[in-house]
Amino acid sequence: MGEFGHVYKEQYAVALFNSVRFEIEGGGGPQSQLLHRKNPLEDHSIFSGGLFQYLEGNKKWRNRFVFVADSYNVSFYENKVAHERGLHPRGTINCAGYKALTSMEEYLDLVSTSLPGVKAKVGSGPFVKGATQFPLILWHPYARHHYFCVLTEKEQTKWHAVLQDCVRHSNNGLSEECRVQTPAFTDAVRLYRQAQGHYGTWDMMCGGPPQILANLVMETLYPELRNLIGPRLKGKMQQRQRNWMLISEAVYKQVLSQTQAQYEALVQACEVETPRLDAALRTDMDQIITSKEHVSGKIRALVLPRAEQLLRRSVQPYVSSILEALMEPTSTGFSEVRDVFFRELVEVSKNTLNGGGKDKLGEHMEKISMLAFHPVKMQSCYEKVEQLSLEGLQQRFDVSSPSVFVQRAQILMREQMDNAVYTFEQLLHQSLEEKDQRGEDLCKTIQCCQDRVLKKYDYDSSTVRKKFFREALLQIIIPYMLKQLAPSCHPDFPPFQEMIFEDFSQFILVENMFEEVVLQSVTKDIMMAVKEAAVQKRHNLYRDSMILTNSDPNLHLLGESPSVDWATQFGGGDEEPDKTPEGCGRSKWQRRQVVSMIKLDGMGPLPYESCLEGLQDMFTEMHGRIDVTLWCMGTHSLVIA
Repeated sequence: MGEFGHVYKEQYAVALFNSVRFEIEGGGGPQSQLLHRKNPLEDHSIFSGGLFQYLEGNKKWRNRFVFVADSYNVSFYENKVAHERGLHPRGTINCAGYKALTSMEEYLDLVSTSLPGVKAKVGSGPFVKGATQFPLILWHPYARHHYFCVLTEKEQTKWHAVLQDCVRHSNNGLSEECRVQTPAFTDAVRLYRQAQGHYGTWDMMCGGPPQILANLVMETLYPELRNLIGPRLKGKMQQRQRNWMLISEAVYKQVLSQTQAQYEALVQACEVETPRLDAALRTDMDQIITSKEHVSGKIRALVLPRAEQLLRRSVQPYVSSILEALMEPTSTGFSEVRDVFFRELVEVSKNTLNGGGKDKLGEHMEKISMLAFHPVKMQSCYEKVEQLSLEGLQQRFDVSSPSVFVQRAQILMREQMDNAVYTFEQLLHQSLEEKDQRGEDLCKTIQCCQDRVLKKYDYDSSTVRKKFFREALLQIIIPYMLKQLAPSCHPDFPPFQEMIFEDFSQFILVENMFEEVVLQSVTKDIMMAVKEAAVQKRHNLYRDSMILTNSDPNLHLLGESPSVDWATQFGGGDEEPDKTPEGCGRSKWQRRQVVSMIKLDGMGPLPYESCLEGLQDMFTEMHGRIDVTLWCMGTHSLVIA
């Protein structure tokens, strides 16, 4: 952490300089046509219900009530009553860095990579025997693994979609609203890894800064410990795997506690220096920019010819192939988002026409309002982009896996879906407030709002995808070029640092300017490749010259309005207010949950104390004796002994 802390402080000053310069000079890209909801999940939870959880302490399965809040943390309670009373959960999982699995075979394949020479066999799990044939496993390369199971395939599908969304959300990177801390931290991590010889994308750049730093430490520490401790582990294969996983978990937990404390101290130290640095920047900004441009010109003269030669020889022949590999699945996914949105609105029109009036409309719109955050309904969209493959290019450009780009594209798809839904809500609500409408008139209003939103979605979708393609190409190509150029360029850097005035040296770093020159050398080719794809109208991309201006001059005013509470204003508004701790009383908890409860054919919602009597024979055959213990408030807990 000492070496990283030094790099972070350097990058903090550079990030502050860039932030102040942007504030003074301004800048920006194309304006979004759709409205953006500031806090889309306010007063909502994602999902909750019952899961069987494996307890490693007594090697038994217990029924737990699991609650996924708007933070996407997974909390499990003794029972639903404990949750409704606001009691502390038995445990909470931050899903950053995890993988959500649905088969023991897939899990064993991952476990087998943890210890060299120890190969797990299907049917002889490391130490977990599934209670049902529908497992749900959260796997992490360093942290504790979590084992759950459910009773039906339908439950498994829904819970798997929810857990995948938790992982996707937690892996989404750091907030871009922190214009100094976020770029300082990400650049520091990248430069630190490059100093260790690790270029290219990194799958474990996920979670908050302390988690990322813990992953950074474990990247080096984990193989060292494995080589040191692995050969000394005794016992059968399952026992050795179990012991190694316990060691890994304990080490990661200790590392995480230290990175948490040290990162907080590092941020605090930088914040103390911020007023002084900010004052110096605002006083000497013109001189700092002039000095930077002078030195940057010298570096450009040295680096640019080498960069252009490398670009022509080893990068340009592959740009179109990389872009095509990115465009096809991503554009298909965004197209599916549009289709899902369209189908939901068609259903609203049909039901409103048949059911009559605003009351029925409120009921349907309450469900559509959270469409973007319904992982089951969005699953078809996410699956399209999961087909993204960089096979044949990964090894050449040092891309560990396409998962970084897949998850980013999925987050962008979710954002665009919510923007479309929110814009439609505001336009429809405005129309309904102006005059009372029913029947065909109401359907025509819905149709009109739908057409306006789809037009805006097409434009924003094109803009977002083009930006995504450019950023993805840079993420793939720039590390490769830096790795190739660094050995020949770095020895020539010391004289450049001496050209910088001492007072400005904390804001102007040669390494950063070197990367900027490499970035400039490849940006033109990347911009041209994406532009040509748009000109050819491939994948429904708009040309850069296509700019929608003032198509709805007053629409931005609606963006300041709060989200519409359809249930209260147009139907279901007579619900009693929620007075329970955490806002999780029964009536509001059910109404505000994004994903509906599990329903089986011919049955009502599946209770989380599901079907114990009907399962007794099955569990007895699988595991022998079953103890069914009656817990407080009539809640059942299943213990498989």
